[in-house]
Amino acid sequence: MVCGGTGCVASRSEELIDTLKSELKTVGYDQEIKVVKTGCFGFCGQGPIVKIHPDNVFYVKVMPEDAGEIVAEHIVKGRTVERLLFEDPEAKVKQDKHSQMNFYKKQYRIALRNCGTINPEDINEYIAFRGYEALGKVLTEMSPEDVIQTIKQAGLRGRGGGGFPTGLKWELTYKEKNDEKYIICNADEGDPGAFMDRSILEGDPHSVIEAMAIGGYAIGANKGIVYIRAEYPLAINRLKIAMNQAKESGLLGKDIFGTGFDFDLEIRLGAGAFVCGEETALIHSVEGSRGEPTKKPPYPSVSGYKEKPTCVCNVETYANVCPIILNGPEWFSSIGTEKSKGTKVFALAGKVNNVGLVEVPMGTTLREIIYDIGGGIYQDKEFKAVQTGGPSGGVITSADLDTPIDYESLKAIGSMMGSGGMIVMDEDDDMVKISKFYLEFTQEESCGKCTPCRVGTRRLFETLEKITAGEGTMDDLDNMEQLCYMIKDSALCGLGQTAPNPILSTMNYFHQEYVDYVTGQKKTKYSIVEDKCIGCTACARKCPVDCIAGEVKKPHVIDEEACIACGACYDACKFDAVLKP
Repeated sequence: MVCGGTGCVASRSEELIDTLKSELKTVGYDQEIKVVKTGCFGFCGQGPIVKIHPDNVFYVKVMPEDAGEIVAEHIVKGRTVERLLFEDPEAKVKQDKHSQMNFYKKQYRIALRNCGTINPEDINEYIAFRGYEALGKVLTEMSPEDVIQTIKQAGLRGRGGGGFPTGLKWELTYKEKNDEKYIICNADEGDPGAFMDRSILEGDPHSVIEAMAIGGYAIGANKGIVYIRAEYPLAINRLKIAMNQAKESGLLGKDIFGTGFDFDLEIRLGAGAFVCGEETALIHSVEGSRGEPTKKPPYPSVSGYKEKPTCVCNVETYANVCPIILNGPEWFSSIGTEKSKGTKVFALAGKVNNVGLVEVPMGTTLREIIYDIGGGIYQDKEFKAVQTGGPSGGVITSADLDTPIDYESLKAIGSMMGSGGMIVMDEDDDMVKISKFYLEFTQEESCGKCTPCRVGTRRLFETLEKITAGEGTMDDLDNMEQLCYMIKDSALCGLGQTAPNPILSTMNYFHQEYVDYVTGQKKTKYSIVEDKCIGCTACARKCPVDCIAGEVKKPHVIDEEACIACGACYDACKFDAVLKP
């Protein structure tokens, strides 16, 4: 099994697959050994991944150049290739089974159950893992009311960020009397650093297709739409393959399972607008209009796509539906916490050793995710904060690392679940610049419909630019905080209402960093340590504004007035002679 997710494909995994097939043919094993392209294994920082069955041996960072050795040693001679095994960073021990690795030990895969296990481009492999069994059960044994009641009893909540009860959303749409209804999948994953939905669609597209058909039956819709950003070409391609295979197998289209139920799907491509994660903006984009939110009510369950009752759920929400139908609501509700049932998928990124896709039961603590699963902070630096909820969330400090991850607990400490982005920061990260990064993103992504968001986020970003340039005042800090609360209280949709969260949370936990900028105690430009500089000129050659002067083999100097603090000199220097601001 070779990972065929976007990250591994970018690291030449498709070339690796071809090389493995070629090497197997050379030794005459091409008929006996099958090379399978799978979805994401989750351990993205160690990709490309190769897993060999039935030995269950797990190889990491495998390049096409390693294929010959794997075939000659492991396949032909039955000897494990030690150098390609994962080494536990603490125990310094090689591990050949993924079940031994701390990264996987505390995970519980429901939404990601088939990712890394099946070939996402082969419907037969999905069917072999109970695929379309849930749809068959629903259509032949359950009424729409039964399905809705099952989802409600399970306690499944929307995984797109809001956490609205999925069963209740389906019920509200079901109760609307109309001859035409729609069910939509929100695959417009816009958070920086988030790749959960993309990985599900790349690794197990049939799980979403089957769940949408079940949802369509439950609410009375015969038409489904997958709204996915055009920047996800691999996910789009695999989704198209899966839809065609389902139609050819009679699992989409007319008279599914001979029950008289018709259901069809189509794909609509989004242009990558963050605001289209909001359901009314998404619906307008699907209709071909500008992606702008509208005030609710009416809610989409009453008047949505084409002014018809419409139900919108995100990819991960749908990925939980079939296991609930097959295993029962009691099974699902036994996982997680009292108010947050089941599991949650997180994209663990940033200054952490084990970057990747993580699925854990609700109630797992942040400390367990960052230190047990994530392997701690990169290069043994000090943990500073973790941002959950992307641009809409807030930072969480070491004081709250033992907070259980669920909707209510994260909200109580000034953050939010969001769609599942989790970015870890260390002692070197500047929290004022972190908030500026998120504000730059949200003000650019604002649709511009309402003044608080269109103008307010721009003013926040301008103030942060002024502060980080060393030109801010204490009044700027007070005014910025006031403006944050004004925007939260008056913006039209969730994008604007949550845009100030990164500023408010960093000002709450790291207020001194803002004060240091304002009082001039925070250095804002890069500089060169004379004793360490050997005059190699690497920094000067990389500087985009030519603000570094000096002769060859003599210490260089940065003109701090002209410096734009881009960091190119810091990255270029191999002698630790450049000091970060």
